[in-house]
Amino acid sequence: MAKRFAIAALATCSLAACNQTMPINIGGGGGGGGSGGVLNSLSNLTKSSPATLGGGNAQAGQPNLIQMLSQSFETIDEKQEIEIGRQLAAMLLGSKPLLNDPPLQRYVNQLGRWISLQSGRPNLPWTFGVLDDRGYNAFATPGGYIFVTKGLIDRVRDESELGGILAHEITHVVSKHHLKAISASARTGVLTSVVASQLKGDLGGQVAQQMLVLGRNLYSRGLDQGDEFEADRRGVALAARAGLDPFGLVSSLQQLRGASSSDASFALTLSTHPPAQARMDKVEAAMGRRFDKMTGGRTVTISQRVGRNR
Repeated sequence: MAKRFAIAALATCSLAACNQTMPINIGGGGGGGGSGGVLNSLSNLTKSSPATLGGGNAQAGQPNLIQMLSQSFETIDEKQEIEIGRQLAAMLLGSKPLLNDPPLQRYVNQLGRWISLQSGRPNLPWTFGVLDDRGYNAFATPGGYIFVTKGLIDRVRDESELGGILAHEITHVVSKHHLKAISASARTGVLTSVVASQLKGDLGGQVAQQMLVLGRNLYSRGLDQGDEFEADRRGVALAARAGLDPFGLVSSLQQLRGASSSDASFALTLSTHPPAQARMDKVEAAMGRRFDKMTGGRTVTISQRVGRNR
């Protein structure tokens, strides 16, 4: 009960007012609080070896991670979950590079990790980054790697909107939504024998290719609508626990509601998520009047946080 009261007290202040509580370089996790640590950590992902997924170094008769996913995601422990996330993060970085903006990278990583510390899995190696992409998108992988695009950063109006989006993505990770989706795809046969036939005798290569197929399928198709609605609902509560305006996510959904699917910047986000109006209706119904006293604080823009005019 004491913990609940502490969380409620934290939720009543804005992030700006909680600066004495939030350290400049948030400890814990593998991402590193400084901009150099973030960029170096994420850049090194593309150099990781598929053998750690149960490929080339797997002993004979020992199932690799792909085989385990084909059975049930419950068989995946946290260490393996993090490794799957590393491979998927490397895939995303192979498609879109990190934005070369250390101050912005540091800020997004600090904000994301502060929010993640209030989640149900604070000890994951949470790492956040900004992709050099003009589209409006956010991506999460199992184990705590989360990316937003430069196009999204440019379009959010303030910190509460960005924080609401990050809280939504953090909730996906905490609830293992992507891990469940990957496991379901593996069991339904998305990994065809064609992949194996193209890489005969190269078990490590097969594992890497299989993860690539699973990842591309996941991020182009999106998660189940129920998972998205849950991430909205729980993400609002998480943002509030982190001291952010809980209506930030609702505000970002209002922007999505006015976006057109013919706009290339929004095409992927709109095609992989439920309609913005449906999301707004459900999250506002879940919020009710419980969060009304937690809004209306001082608005802080991303430019103010990073210390520049955009």
